[in-house]
Amino acid sequence: MSDNKSFEPACPLPIPEKKTVQLAHGGGGRLMQQLIREVFVRSFGDPLSTHLHDGATWPVSEGTLAFTTDSYVVQPLFFPGGDIGSLAVHGTVNDLAMCGATPLWLSAGFILEEGLAIETLQRVVDSMAKAAREAGVAIVTGDTKVVDKGKGDGIFINTAGIGVVPPGVNIGPKQIVPGDAILVSGDLGSHGVAVLSVREGLSFAGNIASDSAPLHRVVAHLIAAGIEIHCLRDLTRGGLASALNEIASASGTTLSIDERAIAVQNEVQGACEVLGLDPLYVANEGRFVAFVPKADAERALVIMRNHAVARKASLVGEAGSRGSSPVVLKTVLGTHRILDLLSGEQLPRIC
Repeated sequence: MSDNKSFEPACPLPIPEKKTVQLAHGGGGRLMQQLIREVFVRSFGDPLSTHLHDGATWPVSEGTLAFTTDSYVVQPLFFPGGDIGSLAVHGTVNDLAMCGATPLWLSAGFILEEGLAIETLQRVVDSMAKAAREAGVAIVTGDTKVVDKGKGDGIFINTAGIGVVPPGVNIGPKQIVPGDAILVSGDLGSHGVAVLSVREGLSFAGNIASDSAPLHRVVAHLIAAGIEIHCLRDLTRGGLASALNEIASASGTTLSIDERAIAVQNEVQGACEVLGLDPLYVANEGRFVAFVPKADAERALVIMRNHAVARKASLVGEAGSRGSSPVVLKTVLGTHRILDLLSGEQLPRIC
C-alpha cells in the first residue's frame, strides 16, 4: 500500500471545531444549536431569549405599541465609529424613537455566508449585545440562516423592534402646521463618508467617524418636558434632503431651510467636495430632524443640546403652506435652490 501522505481522509459531515460558518450551521441540527448557544445566547443572554422558543411574549403596559423592522447590508462590516451589529441596534431603536416610543424589545435575524469566520460573527454579535445594553433594550428572539459561499456578503442582519408610545403622544407628518420650526440634531454626513473611506481605501484629513448612536433618550426627554413634537425623522439613507422631501410630500407643506444653519464638519465637507457629494444627501445614523411649534423651538434646542448625540442641534428652517417646490434651501450666497429627491443612490450600501 502506498504511503503517499497527500491523501487525507475527510469526514463528509462538518466537524464542530470548524472556525468558519458551514452550511450545516443553518440546517437545524447539532451545529446550528451549537452556534445559537455559543455565539448568540452567550452574547445576548437575556432571560427571555434563553427559552429558545419560536417567539417571545411579554405583558404590555398602558400606551400604544410601536413596531418597526429593517435590514442591514452595509459593507464593510466594520468602519470608524461602528459596525453592522451596533448599526442594526441603533437603527431599530431610532426608528421606534421617531414614533415617540420607548424601545423595549428587538428581534435579530442573521443571514450568514458559508465560510464566514466565527471570530468575525462573534465580534459582530458582541457589538450588537453591547449596543443593546447601552440602549436599554433586550434582544429577545431571532433566526439564523446560512447561504452558499458566494451567494451572500458575509453577514446580513434583519431586525424588528417593539416599543411603547406614551398616552397622548401623536407624532407624524400630518401633525405639521405652517410656521413649525425645523430642528436638526447635529452635524451631517459623517456616517456615509466614514463607511466610504474604509470601503474604498481612502484617507481624509482628520478623523471622520460614523455618528451611529441611539436617539431615544433625547426624544424621551423632549416628550417628558412637554415639548409638542409634531414630527420626527431620522436622517439615514438619502440624508436630510431626502427626509425633508418625504415629510413635505406627506404633510402637504413647503419646507424652507437655511444652509448657513446646517452643521457639517470641515473634514466631511472637504471629503464631499473631493468626491462630488452633497452632504445634505449623505446618510447619517445618529441624527434626526424634528418639527415643533415655533414657541417651543428654543426650549427644545436647550434640551437636545444636553445630550451628547445632539450637542450641535440647531434651528435650520420652518414649515410653510403648500407650494410648487416642496423643499427650498437658502444657500450661503443668499440664493435659493430646490432640494429634490435623488434619482439614484449617492453612496450604495451605507446601512
